[in-house]
Formats: sequence, C-alpha cells, structure tokens
Amino acid sequence: MNNQIYGIRAIMEAIEAEQPINKIYLQKGLGGELFRELETVIRKNGISSSYVPIEKLNRLTKNNHQGAVAQISPVEFQNFESLVERVMEKENVPFFLLLDQISDVRNFGAIIRTAECCGVHGIIVPKNGAAPITDDTVKTSAGAVFNVPIAKVDHLKDAIYYLQASGIAVIGATEKTENQIYSADFKSPCAIVMGAEDKGISNSVMKALDNKVKLPLLGQIGSLNVSVACGVFLYEVVRQRSTVS
Repeated sequence: MNNQIYGIRAIMEAIEAEQPINKIYLQKGLGGELFRELETVIRKNGISSSYVPIEKLNRLTKNNHQGAVAQISPVEFQNFESLVERVMEKENVPFFLLLDQISDVRNFGAIIRTAECCGVHGIIVPKNGAAPITDDTVKTSAGAVFNVPIAKVDHLKDAIYYLQASGIAVIGATEKTENQIYSADFKSPCAIVMGAEDKGISNSVMKALDNKVKLPLLGQIGSLNVSVACGVFLYEVVRQRSTVS
C-alpha cells in the first residue's frame, strides 16, 4: 500500500510535523512506554485509529512496523476557519458541502468529483468517522480531490455554527421532513449537509440546521445512493444560481 509510515517514532515525528494522516493502525495487545506515548499523542491530536491483529499490520507492510502503521493522505487538508475566511473574501456567493460520516471511499470520491464540477468552494468532514482519502478515492474522483479544498474539523456541529455566524445558511438533505428540495433558496450563501450512507444526518447535526429538505422519490425504493443524491442537490444549487438575473 502506498502513502504509509511505519514504526512508532516515525509516526510520532509525522504527527509532530503535521503530516495529513488518515488513520493509524495499532497492534492489539501491545504495551511498552513508547507505544503508550504514541497512543497519548494520537488522542491529543484527534487522529483516527484502530487496534488490529498483528497479521493485518504484516499485510500492510513487510517492514518492521513495531506495532504501528499510519496511512498518509495524498492531499493536504485545509484549516477550516482559514478556508471559510478565504472563500468569504473571494466569492460573492459561497458554496460549501459538509459530509456527516460518509464512510465509503468510493462514495467520497464520487461526491468530490461532482462537487468540483458544481463549483463547490470547500468540503468539510469530521476528523473521526469519515472516509479517508485513499488511492481509490483519488481514482473515483478522477483527480478532482486535488482541485477542491477539503477541511477536517473536530465536530461538524461546531463547523455549522461557524458557517452560520459567517452568514451562510446550512441546509440538510434528509427524508425526515415534508419540505422538498425545490422549496429551498440556494441563491444565497449556503452549505449542503449530506448524511451517512446508513443512518443519514446525525441527530446533533440535524438540530443545528437552518433548513431540511428532501428529494421526491416516486418509486418503491426509499432512498438514493448518497453520491447520487448529493449530485442532485448540488446541481439544484447550480440550476438556481444560473437563473439569477
């Protein structure tokens, strides 16, 4: 696998150097002072990690991993507040996309591709629970991942409050409403929130939204694939803004 760092000290140095780490795999049951120090650094920096059998680490790398392998993102994540400030200064009508726990890397890549085509100014994802940017993400995005700024935040709800304080309306895509997408006004600065593949938008995020809208579903199936639904939402923004006189 590409884009890896292995070894406890090497990973701690990467964290200190603020390398864009997707996730760290730690050997289950491993102890020792240095290993515990790495665990502390991971928690302190809010980096996604999981404990796995040594066999998985051996499959990830043939090198001496010392019980720890980190996956490095092929793109550098943006600082959220700086991203919002830059967009607010540069764009007349800011357009953001927030992804609440989208976990499939191919869905993530497809969403990034559509977002780039629709002129989204920035994508915001949570540090924990979100799909990492892998080689599959890059391929599915057709390289769009290198063209759209992506920011990671500790809590999506706090990001929503910041956007709202910046004059950006935050609108969620959810079936838990009677309001259809065509009733929403996307001509003003806005951010669209898409929920997880299985659970949709989380309750805490739902409570923070300015508006909730849904797509009309005329068949027997109760929902669309999240990347497809996201595409419909983003292009409704494009449609509305293209008709502004």
